[in-house]
Amino acid sequence: MFPTRALTTLALCGALTFGVAACGEDEASEGNGASTQGTGQQQADLQGQIRIDGSSTVYPFAQAAAEQFMSQNSGVQISVGQSGTGGGFEKFCAGETDISDASRPIKDDEEVPLCKKGGVDFTEVQVANDGISVVTNKSLEIDCMTTAQLKQLWATNKAKSYSDVDAKLPNTKVSLFGPGTDSGTFEFFTEEVNGEEGKTRKDYQPSEDDNVLVQGVSGDEGGLAYFGFSYYEQNQDKLNLVGVDAGDGCVKPSNETIQDGSYKPLSRPLFMYPSAEAMKKPEVKAFMDYIVENYDSIAEAAQIVPMSDEQATEAKSAVSGAAS
Repeated sequence: MFPTRALTTLALCGALTFGVAACGEDEASEGNGASTQGTGQQQADLQGQIRIDGSSTVYPFAQAAAEQFMSQNSGVQISVGQSGTGGGFEKFCAGETDISDASRPIKDDEEVPLCKKGGVDFTEVQVANDGISVVTNKSLEIDCMTTAQLKQLWATNKAKSYSDVDAKLPNTKVSLFGPGTDSGTFEFFTEEVNGEEGKTRKDYQPSEDDNVLVQGVSGDEGGLAYFGFSYYEQNQDKLNLVGVDAGDGCVKPSNETIQDGSYKPLSRPLFMYPSAEAMKKPEVKAFMDYIVENYDSIAEAAQIVPMSDEQATEAKSAVSGAAS
């Protein structure tokens, strides 16, 4: 019933929560490239609405895709939410959205049965890449942490100051910020770093909105947080980026280290899941086509790591198969 997970640029569907209001005719094709012009001209008469929700990490990509697409297709209205990967799948499997943004694959034991119960078939499409960034307040000078130190900091409540983790770290009171439990970023980080999905200390300040986390860290001299790389890039003047040492030396996230996987263990693919029913709509199909053809410029606009050529080829194939 469920098509094989394919790496696809469906992410373009996700781009839209506030994109609808933000898309003006003036912004039409800036940064889109030749292939986008053809798509816009051919689909100028498209009409309809596209509903997207899910991962806050995928949100900037979905929003950028929505803005670019809507500037060429004024008859299409796209809404994009960011209730977290888990929250997004709940809405998607209930038939409330057309596309679900996700920073992790859909769960075979929980969410796939939920979608099956709701009669929602889907295709998994990779649209970009991400590396979870560990950041601190600008005044908190931590250049690198090992995965063991991060686990000691996040898995239990024992460390009250950073020097409790390692005497070489600042003797500054710990003040932690991170994603809420509905977030795919939370699930990925806790599994990869803490050794068990969902295992985390409880005395941190959670939010599903990464902008709230940025504000928290930048306003607290002892602040440390983790969230998607794009939010660091957008706010690097306010934050200090911490490298991660998984045993092969300290590596900081960048487009290159995330795409080639050397930023371990916190590099990951990002997905969009369009429903089979939604893909029958011309506006959704056109949007997905637009994303896979223009993933690079969309990623650049969203300050997110683009897919590799090989990943993009698989994404195009997935979108094509979802529409057949």
